[in-house]
Amino acid sequence: MKPRKNPPGNKNMIGAKVVALRKARKIKQKDFLAKLQTVGLDISPTSLSRLEGQYRLVQDYEIVAIAKALDISVEELLGKKR
Repeated sequence: MKPRKNPPGNKNMIGAKVVALRKARKIKQKDFLAKLQTVGLDISPTSLSRLEGQYRLVQDYEIVAIAKALDISVEELLGKKR
């Protein structure tokens, strides 16, 4: 994946965390998209890229699916401590 040319946007608060968690687990974007599909979220590569870059709003059901795909709680994804 090529590096972003523009700084992160401000449309969501989870994009940077999704990227960090995905990369820490060494999951490629296309593999993460497949994992999202297995938990019931079908989004395009462009939508995921925009979500990660914080240029796209995130729906509540998407937050739940992303947390499930990353095997973390919604609270952790939102940056809250347990």
